[in-house]
Amino acid sequence: MRRRSKSLGDRGEAVARKALEARGYRILAANYRCPLGEVDIVARTGRQLVFVEVKSEEGRGDIPPKCRVDRRKQRKLRDVARYFLKERRLEGISARFDVVEVRLEEGERPVVEILPNAFEIEAE
Repeated sequence: MRRRSKSLGDRGEAVARKALEARGYRILAANYRCPLGEVDIVARTGRQLVFVEVKSEEGRGDIPPKCRVDRRKQRKLRDVARYFLKERRLEGISARFDVVEVRLEEGERPVVEILPNAFEIEAE
């Protein structure tokens, strides 16, 4: 990943964590990595485990960041989530995927949109 993209992603993830915590999510892991890949944030809200993909953007692009979570990315996130659940012996727990879109514009407050249940944990 290019340095500028990594910096943007890191800033977006920090903003997303704060926004999630403000809405009652408890952050369990950030940048969880396993042999199958990575998920940006693992959190808990109520009794539900939430795997969160953060998409950040500077300014206004043609394609909203949330649209970049395509089927291939969803499949990879599902695999990582299953690994996490198995590794922690949490296979029976209720889980979902959220996408957080963060728009960062210089001189402006970040705009954050949380999309709960963005896609199913089981493939359709």
